[in-house]
Amino acid sequence: MPDSIPADSVGLVTTQTLHFDTPLNLDCGRVLAEYDLVYETYGTLAENRDNAILICHALSGDQHAAGYHSMEDRKPGWWDTAIGPGKPIDTNHFYVVCLNNLGGCKGSSGPASTNPQTGKPWGPDFPIVTVHDWVNSQARLADALGVGQWAAVIGGSLGGMQVLQWAIDYPRRLRHAVVIAAAPNLTAQNIAFNEVVRQALRSDPDFYDGRYYEHGVVPAQGLKIARMLGHITYLSDDAMRKKFGRELREGKISFGFDVEFQVESYLRYQGESFVERFDANTYLLMTKALDYYDPAAEHGGDLSAALQGVEAQFLVVSFTSDWRFSPERSREIVKALLDGDKTVSYAEVEAHHGHDAFLIPIPHYFDIFHAYMERVAAECER
Repeated sequence: MPDSIPADSVGLVTTQTLHFDTPLNLDCGRVLAEYDLVYETYGTLAENRDNAILICHALSGDQHAAGYHSMEDRKPGWWDTAIGPGKPIDTNHFYVVCLNNLGGCKGSSGPASTNPQTGKPWGPDFPIVTVHDWVNSQARLADALGVGQWAAVIGGSLGGMQVLQWAIDYPRRLRHAVVIAAAPNLTAQNIAFNEVVRQALRSDPDFYDGRYYEHGVVPAQGLKIARMLGHITYLSDDAMRKKFGRELREGKISFGFDVEFQVESYLRYQGESFVERFDANTYLLMTKALDYYDPAAEHGGDLSAALQGVEAQFLVVSFTSDWRFSPERSREIVKALLDGDKTVSYAEVEAHHGHDAFLIPIPHYFDIFHAYMERVAAECER
């Protein structure tokens, strides 16, 4: 962390926990009798409670979206560039909430947490959850925080899918929906990538059918491979070429199978660091939530019909080099909204960073984001 907290930071933040003992019915047919949700908040809730923003995280995200947990922190929250005083999600105007979704591994109930019925980790017995389930649990969190309607619900990637589902399930509980680098469902190619990830995890000899906690081990090799594959899909070819090219670590070929190219070193580092901060069973659950998401399925594949009842105004943003969730997929959302005469703004941002562009403060992207959120803030101050 810097010697002093930057002026545009939300500063030191604390993770909070809410326990829910009202049963939650899940799409898979099972019921969570009780569960915890952990979350962080930034900014101040207005007296009339009209300035609340919900941030929905992506696959490997969590509740720590901005600020620092201590003065010793080396890295701020995962979206610190976008949240804080003077930033697009300006905490001088907004009360911002970000939570760790059910099934997560950063404090909310999930596979690594204790099953109250057994006193042991849930492991593979934790139920499969869907985007719809997450939104229902988030609505309960909003109730507990006294937020009857969000000024905006915002998310990128899998977070953007949650935003879309919010607009469908609770149309009157959000005024604006900001969907960034997302899609209305996964392509067959994306589902295929997720299946390779799952096979990497499940074939690790230390996976033990998801009960590795009981053996005191971590399926580290599977997690490393899963993260390495995922990371490749988050970057564009241009981004990898500019960052690494064909640069050799030692400046020469060694004619072996150890790390030789800089890109190999980078991917191995990403994989190893991921093992220290993420849970394999959670990774399985998150990829399944992605695979299953398809709001049009209940309407014969008609996305326009699925979005017919939304009331929120939309900002949809895509990035030219994002081949995982391409601009074409965002345009599907925009077309479906326009088919229903909904209010939607769309921006396709030229960027060379791939899918990860939604996390990067690209000037054109942030100018658009900032301008839209200023409009949201102005509505709150009327």
